[in-house]
Amino acid sequence: MKELGEGIFELEAEDAYLPARDVRAHKGDFGRVLIIAGSVGFTGAPALAARAAVRSGAGLVFLGVPEDIYTIEAVKNDEAMVFPLPSSLPEAIGEVTKRLQKCDACLVGPGLGLTSWARELTYAVLESSNVPLIIDADGITAVSRHIDILDKLSCPAVLTPHEGEFARLSDALTRTTREEAAREFAAAHNVTLVLKGHRTVIARPDGLTFISPTGNPGMATGGSGDVLAGMILAFLGQRIPNAELKAVYLHGAAGDMCAERYGQYAMTPSDMTDLLKSVLR
Repeated sequence: MKELGEGIFELEAEDAYLPARDVRAHKGDFGRVLIIAGSVGFTGAPALAARAAVRSGAGLVFLGVPEDIYTIEAVKNDEAMVFPLPSSLPEAIGEVTKRLQKCDACLVGPGLGLTSWARELTYAVLESSNVPLIIDADGITAVSRHIDILDKLSCPAVLTPHEGEFARLSDALTRTTREEAAREFAAAHNVTLVLKGHRTVIARPDGLTFISPTGNPGMATGGSGDVLAGMILAFLGQRIPNAELKAVYLHGAAGDMCAERYGQYAMTPSDMTDLLKSVLR
């Protein structure tokens, strides 16, 4: 990587290389990951995140969705294992808590909605998780209403907001640069912040900050962030070092390959997921 300033680095291709796999490995060696996502009208987000997690090498992907969209998600997903979350909040929390104990990483938020059920379920995940968390989309909105919950986490966490979502978490962007705003938030709450956008910024709680040069405006479409969240989840579940750095760089590289092949107007998040096979190879 290339140093741009004190504690700020630009990622390069070699920073995204993935480790070779042990020839004796089995699916249990590559992570059991859990996704809590989706709601009526937002059935694409969980499917995109799950497909990206599968495509990024996760050994087992479990996808928990509200029971009223379970059938839809079961049809959409062949490789991820979909299960319904009961409409009863205590039952849903019990189901998620039980599954968290058997998983290596968890993603909460894509398309989950802004109901009290979704919000309280998100809080329950954050309060009970002992494995790395990725908090995305509606999960970020829930956290913005209860920001101190981040300070009570007993596990590493990665937040993946775009600038609009980040503005709900902090007013730092009104005072300083993207890099400094992300660094400030990450240090204050002991989390890793992935501030998406042109030259995505990844800030760690120790102050180290990274910028990805990959990506293009064709990625500015609903669903692109779900793909990134699924990739980070898969890499964390596989315990790949610098998981979030590699995921951000490779996500942007897949977007760049899509733009070259299809053009920025026509490319889709599903195209990016599909071309991950070429980028990862």
